[in-house]
Amino acid sequence: MDARDAERLNATPRDDELNKELAATLHARRELGEDYESALVESFLEKVDQRIDGAVDRRVRRQVAEQQMVVARGSRSPKSNDSWGDRFGFGIVSLVLAIPLSGIGGGVAGFSGLLVTWTGIVGVNMAWVLRSRPEPGFGRRGENKSADSDREK
Repeated sequence: MDARDAERLNATPRDDELNKELAATLHARRELGEDYESALVESFLEKVDQRIDGAVDRRVRRQVAEQQMVVARGSRSPKSNDSWGDRFGFGIVSLVLAIPLSGIGGGVAGFSGLLVTWTGIVGVNMAWVLRSRPEPGFGRRGENKSADSDREK
């Protein structure tokens, strides 16, 4: 193995097993000659493909498992923004911003400016509440309310 081969090995990903495979392939190529070069390269690339396929399979399985957890939790992601702290924080920020906005709206346009300002504040809060609610027709655990009413009949 010359200095260029060692340099190439250090430039590859940090997978020791693949580094060893590459070193073995380069060594075998030197010993066997150019006649076997394509077979050696194909063999090494097949091992790299298997590694890539394995990594992709693990990622896909992890994403599918995460999606199944979201469905099991009633269509809410684990990082949903409807926790008590998020609601409280949004309400506080909304009220803090309402004070200067009310002053500006009332000072510029009187009562009608104040009315428009508070309509906007209420609209933003309603949009946030509606965004964080579960889909209509579903209960807390993702059960369909119409299916519950059918069972009661």
